[in-house]
Amino acid sequence: MSDPIPVLTASGLRKNYRSGDRTIEVLRGAELAVQAGESVSIRGESGSGKTTLLNLLAGLDSSEGGEIRWAGASIAGLGNNVLAGRRGRFLGMVFQAHYLIPEIDALANVLMARRILGRVGAAERARARSLMNRVGLAERGHHLPSQLSGGERQRVAIARALMNEPRIVLADEPTGNLDERTGDAVIDVLLGAGAEQGAALVLVTHNPQHAAKCGRSLRLHEGVLAPL
Repeated sequence: MSDPIPVLTASGLRKNYRSGDRTIEVLRGAELAVQAGESVSIRGESGSGKTTLLNLLAGLDSSEGGEIRWAGASIAGLGNNVLAGRRGRFLGMVFQAHYLIPEIDALANVLMARRILGRVGAAERARARSLMNRVGLAERGHHLPSQLSGGERQRVAIARALMNEPRIVLADEPTGNLDERTGDAVIDVLLGAGAEQGAALVLVTHNPQHAAKCGRSLRLHEGVLAPL
């Protein structure tokens, strides 16, 4: 039996930036394949291109070379509207900053991920409440972000990332603004909640303990990915 199609693949990714008269090669043929339900951590020095890589994987930026496939389908050449719609259904994202909307409560922030794609009904509201319970915030749904702790806000962001039942979650230093104990709890929630619904995870982190909790650990160095 042939191997299943990876949920996400990147082949030969290249990305350059201009700095004055210089061209800086950030990615030099990076390769990545993530299977359904798999958790992968990526570490690397500051400035090594980890965030750039995630932005490319999410279709938020374009590369100078290579190809990205979501569940076997290339995202090359898709118009912005089509790409945004597919992104909203295919993947969730968690950032170092939670990016919650400050004027609406936690539950409404979780629902916003679905509202962007279309109508929100009773089923969607029930799912949002279930996710709030899953991340340990069942009683905090009607609190504004300003009324939540940093760890609570990041758990709301995780629930939002999972709202549309994505195939994969991309997390960029999700504990970077948190203390060690809170960060550990957030990583456990991210891994547990994602695994519960079968979502793969790509986690960018500086923390070796957090990286070790993933099924596979990679390092981004000099523009390429290699096993740690």
